Amino acid sequence: MGFRHEYKYYINYGDYIVLRQRLKAVLQSDPYADENGEYHIRSLYFDNYSDKVLREKLDGVSIREKFRIRYYNHDLNVISLEKKSKVNGLCKKQAVRITKEQAQEIINGEIEWMEKSKNNLLVELYAKMHYEQLRPKVIVDYIREPFIFPAGNVRITLDRDIRTGLWDIDALSPDVITIPAGDVKILLEVKYDAFLPSIVRDIIQLNGRKVSAFSKYASCRMYG
Repeated sequence: MGFRHEYKYYINYGDYIVLRQRLKAVLQSDPYADENGEYHIRSLYFDNYSDKVLREKLDGVSIREKFRIRYYNHDLNVISLEKKSKVNGLCKKQAVRITKEQAQEIINGEIEWMEKSKNNLLVELYAKMHYEQLRPKVIVDYIREPFIFPAGNVRITLDRDIRTGLWDIDALSPDVITIPAGDVKILLEVKYDAFLPSIVRDIIQLNGRKVSAFSKYASCRMYG
């Protein structure tokens, strides 16, 4: 996947109700969503001893990256290691499937096997865990309602119930206790390739809502 446009808007519950109805009328629900049109996401984000990833986000550094382990709907049979890069406002995601056992080894710091991997992303994370001291830092949980529109490869998501695992990094455990990440309510994310169709642009117009630099990772780290 190449670089894409990505914009975020912090919205209230009233915005959410209006926007949700508009999106349902025009866009398609993501085929991986459940019967309610949503799914649960758990991510485990990495950072180093000096909080490089967090500081670059807060400082608005134009070229930055972050690694995370992610899975959906509590299903440990499908886990991904992902790297999200941002360059001058454009975003790109790279991902590789890993097993539950591999994910647990990474969480435990047992990473020597990654050095010999044939996957470049695993080798890169190994190098950065070794030389930059990247380590798992925080669990981020939330519920996502995803919508898609073929023209422009548009993906619009409504994220709510954003929660942090505080200092517990055992992301594969069903017993992790999470708490709400401050006052954050609902986040609207808009992603597309070269252009955003006018019909979609019109749907997501909300009075008084401006693009936000909000980050679920930063919010959960700052709260914890």
